[in-house]
Amino acid sequence: QVQLVESGGGLVQAGGSLRLSCAASGRTFSGYTMAWFRQAPGKEREFVASIRWTTGTPAYADSVKGRFTISRDNAKGTIYLGMNSLKPEDTAVYYCGIKPAWTTSYSHWGQGTQVTVSS
Repeated sequence: QVQLVESGGGLVQAGGSLRLSCAASGRTFSGYTMAWFRQAPGKEREFVASIRWTTGTPAYADSVKGRFTISRDNAKGTIYLGMNSLKPEDTAVYYCGIKPAWTTSYSHWGQGTQVTVSS
């Protein structure tokens, strides 16, 4: 049973930084892709960043390029999202997801962590 547990959200002023963590357990993740998505009130869930577990290859949404960094710690089974230069529009619940690299749909999700950026 795959489990994903996010942490690290909170309240921060615009221009500030946060680091989110997502601890994964329940299987080996070689060949999988893990990602961060976010959902603001009244909006659909949107892609933020992803990382291939085996190669560490990252991908980012245009809205966060240059500000956010996704990384992983294989030994800890954890991925991170470093967020700098935060903007009020980054306010959302951030979710961690996982899928086999060869598929398009994320099969497991964490419970989410709230990030609130005040202006």
